[in-house]
Amino acid sequence: MREVAVVGIGVTEFGEKWETSFRNLFVEAGAMALEDANMSGDQIDEMFVGNMSAGRFVLQEHIGALIADYAGLVGNHIPATRTEAACASGGLAFRQAYTTVASGLNDIVIAGGVEKMTDVGGSVTTDALAGAADREWEGLVGATFPGLYAMIATDYMHRYGLTREQLAMVSVKNHANGAKNPIAQYRKEITVEDVIRSTRVADPLRLLDCSPVTDGAAAVILCPMEMARQFTDTPIRVLASAQACDTISLHDRRDISTLDATVAAGKRAYAQAGVTPKEIGMVEVHDCFTIAEICAIEDLGFCAKGEAGKLTEDGQTALGGSIPVNTSGGLKSCGHPVGATGIKQVAEIVAQLRGEAGARQVDAEIGMTHNVGGTGATVVCNILGV
Repeated sequence: MREVAVVGIGVTEFGEKWETSFRNLFVEAGAMALEDANMSGDQIDEMFVGNMSAGRFVLQEHIGALIADYAGLVGNHIPATRTEAACASGGLAFRQAYTTVASGLNDIVIAGGVEKMTDVGGSVTTDALAGAADREWEGLVGATFPGLYAMIATDYMHRYGLTREQLAMVSVKNHANGAKNPIAQYRKEITVEDVIRSTRVADPLRLLDCSPVTDGAAAVILCPMEMARQFTDTPIRVLASAQACDTISLHDRRDISTLDATVAAGKRAYAQAGVTPKEIGMVEVHDCFTIAEICAIEDLGFCAKGEAGKLTEDGQTALGGSIPVNTSGGLKSCGHPVGATGIKQVAEIVAQLRGEAGARQVDAEIGMTHNVGGTGATVVCNILGV
């Protein structure tokens, strides 16, 4: 297997993008990545696009060909493939791109992700997202994603003593980071009291415990490490890319407060990279809900089970802490255009390792991403280093 590097990144602003279209969002991100890598589209060998549900959100299928067409990449008739793994669709696109470059099948590959979620009403969005869970055993009896993660939160709080205040601190920390990120959907700091007093969604989760509905796109360009300095002076190595699956429904899980697929994907990624959690300098985790970040910190081995609340309360996951978590603002503050999230996470790690993260810059030489589909049925972890 060849060493692989990320040589270009591009991320649109996240938010309610009424003024632009699904296809134009991705074209914008892709053009930014090409410019960042100092290359033209005709140098691309293949493209993978993470997208969960364009068929529901914008009534468009056949996404790979659509994006290749509107991105101007059809001249060379490159392969363009949509990848889908619910909210882990972007992470899967990156893993597919990494694999094809590492194997030697292609040299220069784009991994991207896009979602336009605000063109439909809230009930349609909620129903589309429910398709990432078990429709027959969960969705059809009324279980929404906030409801499913509320079950996880209730179980966790009962077993491990996590306080309502500690849970709120996850959101407060991520909004503090997002306030420093120019692409974030919500660039506003909040307080613990704001979180606790916000509208109840599914007890114990409040509105400010939940990631928003978001439009946005992201793209990164990968190539063999041996070619990387043709395109950038700061190539970032892909040290590992690992994927794992678990049952799609919560009721079949061994333990709903531990995402076993996160544990498995994390261990595989650490083994591939030849590192331990102590060597990771920062991590972007899938905080679709505040409880999801708490579980992820533990399941990835950054602390023991039941300790993530205290770790957060002590400021160890903040920008100046021992393991900065979600420097981008995470899904909670930066936004969660589900197909693009996994790619945005990679772009954030790359920007940090290059020293280009501005006011949210941390000191790290190795970073990790953690992208979850559903309530943990699919997990993709990537590790990158200078």
